[in-house]
Amino acid sequence: MNEPHLNGKPHILIVDDEPLVRRSLSELLTLSGYAVSTAGDGKEALELLKTYTADVVITDIKMPQMSGIQLLKEIKSTNSDIPVILITGYGSIESAVEAMREGAYDYVTKPIVDTEIKIVIERLIKQRQLQEENIKLKEQLSISRRERFHNIVGKSQKMQKIYTLIEAITQTRATVLIHGESGTGKRLIAHAIHKYNEQERDKPFIEVSCGALTETLLESELFGHVKGAFTGAIKDRVGRFELANGGTIFLDEIDAFSPALQVKLLRVLQEGEFERVGDTSTVKVDVRVIAATNQNLQDLISQGKFRTDLYYRLNIISIEVPPLRDRKEDIPLLVDEFIKKHAKHINKKIEGISDEALSILMDYNWPGNIRELENVIERATILSKGTVITPLDFPDFLSIIEQEESLATVNNNLRLKDALQSPERELISRALESVGWNRNEAAKLLGINRTTLYKKMRKFGLLNKQHKGDERGE
Repeated sequence: MNEPHLNGKPHILIVDDEPLVRRSLSELLTLSGYAVSTAGDGKEALELLKTYTADVVITDIKMPQMSGIQLLKEIKSTNSDIPVILITGYGSIESAVEAMREGAYDYVTKPIVDTEIKIVIERLIKQRQLQEENIKLKEQLSISRRERFHNIVGKSQKMQKIYTLIEAITQTRATVLIHGESGTGKRLIAHAIHKYNEQERDKPFIEVSCGALTETLLESELFGHVKGAFTGAIKDRVGRFELANGGTIFLDEIDAFSPALQVKLLRVLQEGEFERVGDTSTVKVDVRVIAATNQNLQDLISQGKFRTDLYYRLNIISIEVPPLRDRKEDIPLLVDEFIKKHAKHINKKIEGISDEALSILMDYNWPGNIRELENVIERATILSKGTVITPLDFPDFLSIIEQEESLATVNNNLRLKDALQSPERELISRALESVGWNRNEAAKLLGINRTTLYKKMRKFGLLNKQHKGDERGE
């Protein structure tokens, strides 16, 4: 038995009952720059491994007292990270294949060819070094602040926690529920969950905006239908769950599900099966479900609008996406990203944003979140007359000039009634701007119904205000 002489070199343990094999392999690998120790049988090898950890174990399959496969099993039961290479005769290749199933790294056949065993070991050592470097890199990334994770932009501590959670999620196919206000980037997080896993990124990723469809259309969209199931069903249709089979389905605005659809979704989550609309045959699927909502589902449960059992099935992994006002340190990164994106889109040279303009963006609370910020930057990129975005390129509600004029008006003995109406008009204008003048969305944002919003827009002269998309929501 030879003791190892490591000196920082990769250490190889050779196990063989033939002294000549041990000696020749030891000389070859020592000359190749490795630290080598030897053992005459499996029990001797296991005793050695109690005193140190080898980087590689090379063992003969046929040995007295303990075979190479038995030794492999013992090694894997105590330290599964130690790679084992098997030596086998041509008549024992079936045993070597069995050992591969038990976790052996590779095998070589007798008589041993020097170049072959050296290539196998070099490949193994290089692979382990890459694995160690990858682990160190991941540790460094977890310590440092990442500014980007797939297509998600943000370096704030809250976003770092989300990145780490996504990394953990992708090791499983658990159902995920994403909470967050409109415009916070829930869709990007769903994409990142799907694409982070190398084994799943090439599989289907199907999105469904549930809030945009009626109950009948949503059921058909998700589960498919057969010809004649309802008026307009002129042919069979495959649903989104079937299209997503083997991959991921992203259900945005999950709160829009009716009670009947909630029951059907619960069955898919529990049993992985459903029937198409108008059909009696059962369809089986294997799909990861990622759901998103901007509503408080606990409140909907207390109101009897959402099933408790479905909530717990969806909420296995929960991600809370912070609003932009709670991660303002990410605004400069997002602004830079959006300037590059939209300047490239319109083929315009925009070098950046002035400090004064950025300060205004940092001071604003962004009720429409990242979507609102992108709308503002897109508009500024289009309207900017220079290569740098300034406050003059912003909408009225962000303009310093308008703020100063409003302050001057209040100071000039503005009547109390008008003074009270002025901020209301500004708030409504901001809400409309943040959602691209979509009245339905603005009403939701303000917590009023659409009719009330229309009346207030007419009262404050906002109906005639020209803005891109100002007729949407009618």
